[in-house]
Amino acid sequence: MSQSVAERVKKVVARQLRVPIERVTEEARFVEDLGAESIQSLELVMAFEEEFDIEMDEEEALQVKTVGGAIEYISRLLENK
Repeated sequence: MSQSVAERVKKVVARQLRVPIERVTEEARFVEDLGAESIQSLELVMAFEEEFDIEMDEEEALQVKTVGGAIEYISRLLENK
């Protein structure tokens, strides 16, 4: 059984930001709650692109502020693939 988009997003976030997976909730905000800095935000975008084999619009991707938002955004990209 393949992992859901949500599970995969959370794993990537935990790995990239070096935070415990328990802290990576859908409500968690990348900067305020998980301590992402701008360079890490870019690295996250690249990690998502690699994990899901998608192209993200950098401007749009960086507007996403929460883990839940990233899950929705990536799900939309995967549907349109």
